[in-house]
Amino acid sequence: MPQLPAPDYPADVRARLAADAAEVIARYPDSRSALLPLLHLVQAEEGHVTRTGLRFCAEVLGLTAAEVTAVATFYTMYRREPGGEYQVGVCTNTLCAVMGGDAIFEGLRRHLGLGNGDTTPDGKITLEHVECNAACDFAPVVMVNWEFFDNQTVESAKALVDDLRAGRGAEPTRGAPLCTFRETSRILAGFPDPRPDAVEASGGAGPASLAGLRLAKGEGAGPARVGPPRGAPPSTGHQHPGEHLSSHDAPQKTSASDPEHPAGPVTEEGEG
Repeated sequence: MPQLPAPDYPADVRARLAADAAEVIARYPDSRSALLPLLHLVQAEEGHVTRTGLRFCAEVLGLTAAEVTAVATFYTMYRREPGGEYQVGVCTNTLCAVMGGDAIFEGLRRHLGLGNGDTTPDGKITLEHVECNAACDFAPVVMVNWEFFDNQTVESAKALVDDLRAGRGAEPTRGAPLCTFRETSRILAGFPDPRPDAVEASGGAGPASLAGLRLAKGEGAGPARVGPPRGAPPSTGHQHPGEHLSSHDAPQKTSASDPEHPAGPVTEEGEG
């Protein structure tokens, strides 16, 4: 059956959101470029992107409902159903999975009695597995409302969700203090972060990333070096102390240097 038009927000809510939306739209030369932050704005209102929220975004931006819905359903950061106060995402991409991410997700799934994307009956926790959070130095990583909880284990992750459900709160490993999913959505819409010292608390790269950066800059190359730095003269075949050449870096025999294994006759394309 075709759906009836989505209901509008109550007048006071719409007026408040319209004022916020005007502030967001003014940041862009083309109003439709404000769609992503406006979706975060309406998500902050009800905890997920409702049909009413889609209608609101379409009307203030002069877009069709289909255009707005296509964007809202493409990005996983927009909820399509009601969710918990804390979105607990377990990274199950390659490195985190190898380091224990799969075990953490399975442990939380059993501990909470949830499937992927499900929410606890008390409305506190929504559990989901997520793709790479760009924190491989700290694998395995769990994110709560997009704040980092690094180097997790099955037991520490269980303790984390238990604390959140009990109202004891939790302190991210690095970065800003934890806030609710709706508060996070409003921040992502581009409004000031009300948490004290939140910007200053942002975490930096981990030791492994910084080591890689130093190597890329040619600094401190020593024993960690795998191959010659860019711009170095061709290898003479002599391995330096601390240098671990891979099979691709090592000198390879060719027909010219290995008379016992000459190359076969060269044929023109199409010849046998």
